[in-house]
Amino acid sequence: MRRLSWFNTTSLTLGFAFLYLPMVILVVYSFNASQLVTVWAGFSTRWYGELLQNEAFLDAAWVTLQVAVVSSTIATVLGTMAAYVLVRAGRFWGRTLFSGMIYAPLVMPEVITGLSLLLLFIGIGLDRGVLTIILAHTTFSMCFVSVVVSSRLISFDRSLEEAALDLGCSPFSAFRLVTLPIIAPAVISGWLLAFTLSLDDLVIASFTAGPSATTLPIKIWSSIRLGVSPEINALSTILIALVAVGVIGASLISKRQLLRQEADEKAAVRAEA
Repeated sequence: MRRLSWFNTTSLTLGFAFLYLPMVILVVYSFNASQLVTVWAGFSTRWYGELLQNEAFLDAAWVTLQVAVVSSTIATVLGTMAAYVLVRAGRFWGRTLFSGMIYAPLVMPEVITGLSLLLLFIGIGLDRGVLTIILAHTTFSMCFVSVVVSSRLISFDRSLEEAALDLGCSPFSAFRLVTLPIIAPAVISGWLLAFTLSLDDLVIASFTAGPSATTLPIKIWSSIRLGVSPEINALSTILIALVAVGVIGASLISKRQLLRQEADEKAAVRAEA
């Protein structure tokens, strides 16, 4: 195995420092005993304990978690269906328009998306709350799921699906028993991406939340306007840990799926021999 040159090592170090040094500082200061976030006064877990007693933050976290789980699940189902149609349907009338409409939220400014959804909810008389946040987050995260799943479906060997159809499976059974297990890592990655985007969204949620529901990003943004408190550092550290666990879990699932697929392919080759 070749060793990295000093130039590559330095470049990687600077790149990772630029990306992760702010987060490292935030995590370190979440264990600061001082009430002043920039003055180190010793190690303490005091702010994690006080965070768990802050009902406003806990309520906002619960709303955010509900919205993220439900919206990412709906977005994954709709995004997978859209990706399947785009990849498998071939050329059809209106395909270009359909593709553009699916991917438009990727480049649409969040302010425009939030404002348009706000006008829609007001127009149909739907009170803003948890439901409107879920609908809004499903709208903008569905296209990201579609992109991730499409990339996997394009490289998928269709002969496996055709073999299932020849053996008597219906199209839905072939998708459920053959296609879906193979593209499962991409579907899981899409769900995690949608979950993270929902967890992180501030702009669109501020348009669609209303007074009856406050998400965690909105609560944090409202709090830091009065100054950064150690509780926010502790809360941010917990969020970083949750996202890290999710990413590591998805990587392990993908790796396990890949190893199982390679083992099945080797077993098939040995059976043919």
